[in-house]
Amino acid sequence: MKKFIIAALITATLAGCGDAQKGHKDSKADTLLNQTSVNKTGMIAQKITPALWVDKDAKAVVNYYLSIFKDGKLKEYHQYKNPPEAKAQGGQDSFETAVMEIAGMEFSILAAGPYFKFNESVSFVVNCKDQAEVDYYWAALTANGGEEGACGWCKDKYGLSWQVVPVEYFELINSDDPKVREKAMKNTLKQKKLILSELK
Repeated sequence: MKKFIIAALITATLAGCGDAQKGHKDSKADTLLNQTSVNKTGMIAQKITPALWVDKDAKAVVNYYLSIFKDGKLKEYHQYKNPPEAKAQGGQDSFETAVMEIAGMEFSILAAGPYFKFNESVSFVVNCKDQAEVDYYWAALTANGGEEGACGWCKDKYGLSWQVVPVEYFELINSDDPKVREKAMKNTLKQKKLILSELK
């Protein structure tokens, strides 16, 4: 119950307590989960942004993903002080937020304590053009504390789940030829990293 109270306090803080922001004069424009980029026409560039809750060090999290997805960038970073109510419930003194862009998609990072963990009910699919790209992302995401799973699934060192899939795989499992579909599906169940040559 305490975790949910803390989460509620943090959420309320992020949504309405702009004065708690550290080192920012006009905080009304920077409430937390509203850090979506706005283009020059005033339109929101990305309507839905995945928000990832991590324990600490938002910049380190961003740098980790930028080391894997080479075309990415850090777009925003902020540090906030927690209000007394949150700290009284066991919250940290401060928390951080960041917005990163990887593969043309924005992710919001909230580093606010070890209260919630990722699980397989949410994952991100990396659509790979060929086996070489599958090999690269699989190795990068499972290195340094990551974990291999079955059927093309893996976890990175933060516990976030990914599906590393060659786009040709979808053609195989949706083929008009039942023999092609059956072989691809049957061999998928035998694999961890997907190996196209064994699925065809």
